[in-house]
Amino acid sequence: MVMSRMQLALNVDDLDTAIEFYSKLFNTTPAKRKPGYANFAVVEPPLKLVLLENPGQGGTINHLGVEVDSSDKVHAEIARLTEEQLFTEEEIGTTCCFAQQDKVWVTGPAGERWEVYTVLADA
Repeated sequence: MVMSRMQLALNVDDLDTAIEFYSKLFNTTPAKRKPGYANFAVVEPPLKLVLLENPGQGGTINHLGVEVDSSDKVHAEIARLTEEQLFTEEEIGTTCCFAQQDKVWVTGPAGERWEVYTVLADA
């Protein structure tokens, strides 16, 4: 599988404070900002950083992911992960994070949630 970039989705207590910090850290501004949500498309290192405002949960991982460039790659991962006997949860044509997406979810051994997804359109 060729990855376009890794995704890290963090819970934050205060979205404005987190945006200010990560804008400085990665020297960029959010690519998308909505109430309780922001994401950064960091060029170097290749990273999609998602911030989800969840007061009291700040500093914890919400979920992890791999963004790919097509639905075909998502479907290939569904087939591969199924062959590996990992339980997959498919969401085709779903709306998430203010975008229409195709994705597949798996759960790691410690309960961490991973998604392989592609963005189809802004929502």
